[in-house]
Amino acid sequence: MTRSFNLFLFLFLFVGLLQAQQLEKEAPTGFDQAREGISHGKIETITYNSKTVGNDRKATVYTPPGFSKNEKYPVLYLLHGIGGDEKEWLEGGHPEIILDNLYADGKLEPMIVVMPNGRAMKDDSKGGNIMAPEKVQAFATFEKDLLDDLIPYVEENFPVLTDRENRAIAGLSMGGGQSLNFGLGNLDKFAWVGGFSSAPNTKEPQVLVPDPEKAKEMLKVLWISCGDADGLLRFSSRTHEYLAENNVPHIYYLETGGHDFKVWKNGLYMFSQLLFKPVDESKFDQYSPLDIS
Repeated sequence: MTRSFNLFLFLFLFVGLLQAQQLEKEAPTGFDQAREGISHGKIETITYNSKTVGNDRKATVYTPPGFSKNEKYPVLYLLHGIGGDEKEWLEGGHPEIILDNLYADGKLEPMIVVMPNGRAMKDDSKGGNIMAPEKVQAFATFEKDLLDDLIPYVEENFPVLTDRENRAIAGLSMGGGQSLNFGLGNLDKFAWVGGFSSAPNTKEPQVLVPDPEKAKEMLKVLWISCGDADGLLRFSSRTHEYLAENNVPHIYYLETGGHDFKVWKNGLYMFSQLLFKPVDESKFDQYSPLDIS
């Protein structure tokens, strides 16, 4: 009896250890579908004054299930693409559903997600010619608006942790380029950086990471993902190649897909689970579902 029990216990522990060692490489079916019987986060629109732009601007904020003003939370700043605004993620990707489901499965650290309008100009609407020079320039101007106006507003009006290790930035396409540019350019402000299908606004790798040793020391997770059929793949791959040559730990996540929300939703699903918790750098090269050799 005792021998049989010990054998059962050994097998149980072995299977548990094996499962713990297996990495989830992509989102499961239904990860982006609303579930019944689970707790839900809250979506609200905020208005903050931008001294950078000279008027009030809007952002969308997701607070997690069980949110309490008596606790302090880390923050993820989640950026949209060139044709979007502060509602693009909600309309195309429904991060509130993805995150609600992840919380229900016990896979996320509680965090506040801020989705701003990354087009920092007085008329920041997504209409008209989105490629107009002044609109493209406004995406670069957003760095100052983010650092000097939006982040201070969030830290004054929400119960958030204010050190760099509790602040993350990620985005899709133009917002992916912004996230790499602003995150890697301000390592004193961000320890977690993610670029999903980053666009041509992404700075050249040697400009993004001029001091690889500093990046190694300060980054918790650097995530670079893209679809294998995306015409902008070269901007992600060149960044990955530079980082690999300079031994900067990062996750290069190549998946099947193009330049669309299928890829970006999966990027959010995977990246968000890494945030604000201990990470194992030895597994960084095991995440991608496709061969990147």
